[in-house]
Amino acid sequence: MKTVALIPAGGVGKRLKSHIAKQYLLLDALPILVHTLKVFQKSKEIDKIILALPPEDLVYMRQELAEKYGLTKVNAVAGGLERQDSVRNCLMAIEDECGLVVIHDAVRPFVTEELIEQVIAAARDTGAAISGVRIKDTVKEVKESSMIETTVPRHSLWLAQTPQVFEYELLKKAYKTAYDDNFYGTDDASLVERMGEKVKIVEGSYENIKITTNEDMLIADALMQKGNKVALRSGFGYDSHRFVTDRKLILGGVEIPYEKGLYGHSDADALIHAICDALLGAAGAGDIGRHFPDNDPDYKNISSMILLEKVKKMIKSKSFTVTNIDATVVMEQPKLAPYAAQIVSNLARVLKISENCINIKAKTNEGMGFTGRNEGVAVFAVATLTERNKNGSKA
Repeated sequence: MKTVALIPAGGVGKRLKSHIAKQYLLLDALPILVHTLKVFQKSKEIDKIILALPPEDLVYMRQELAEKYGLTKVNAVAGGLERQDSVRNCLMAIEDECGLVVIHDAVRPFVTEELIEQVIAAARDTGAAISGVRIKDTVKEVKESSMIETTVPRHSLWLAQTPQVFEYELLKKAYKTAYDDNFYGTDDASLVERMGEKVKIVEGSYENIKITTNEDMLIADALMQKGNKVALRSGFGYDSHRFVTDRKLILGGVEIPYEKGLYGHSDADALIHAICDALLGAAGAGDIGRHFPDNDPDYKNISSMILLEKVKKMIKSKSFTVTNIDATVVMEQPKLAPYAAQIVSNLARVLKISENCINIKAKTNEGMGFTGRNEGVAVFAVATLTERNKNGSKA
């Protein structure tokens, strides 16, 4: 018997006062809904997910969301006017033999696989279980005149959350009874309770918030940052090329007027090569020679800016982002200063970072060594990457 998750996401988020439905608002660069769905997609307890969306969003879900984020368990149906209507539509879409139904709010993105498992385990024993947390504040019953009627003992009071899990046949019966009586509850458990059935509560988490207001979004952002483990990684790069005639002098993607150019298999842009090595080093991904060997005809005379783009994709695939680049070009002639701003602009464009995060310096070697004799160019570069390991629903 399968366990099916129902995710009602048919709302428009009026309390958030946003022109975008709250389930699509971005949280750490992903829609809230995607954070939620990814947890259920990953859970081994869940066999299938039925998602209720506004009818006009069904094509978007099928063509973009599911494919883009690998949500292979998800089938989408049209939602209803109220949350309860959306859950009912999901229930009606269950076609397989179903043992348990898990219902979860689309805008509770901090649910964990562990909590899902715990509530499912409780429902297997009792037939109905929900997650919840104990009330921490003092509760007052207040009259319409804003005068306190009484203080309600809080030791037995809980705040209901989702996931809520029920035996399939029990939930179907509860929904039929509710609609026969024209009853709308504030959660699914209330429909089961009104039939006299017992529902067990499993202690959830105060972080399992439902994003309903702008204040909730601020809390969600803080929780997301708390869940992100961020580390800085540094890498060092070096490259040198000798001057030859009949070659263009290209540094940082800029062609610099000079009587000589640099010898190499590619365009011999020593500055870009050193930066690529620094980036690869910070990411623990080898060096430029391993990825772009100088005996491969594909890289003959290639622009090193293309190589930098390829390196950028490599480090991005390893969940790194570029934080800072600092490079020193050592050569006697020509002077690099007039071209530094354009070099910085080229690097910022390819790496998609601010120009303020890139620093290019030029030094002579005071007549010493091969650079001092103007036989060639040497470049030293340091790169800093940010590594973000994302917990829970983040990827």
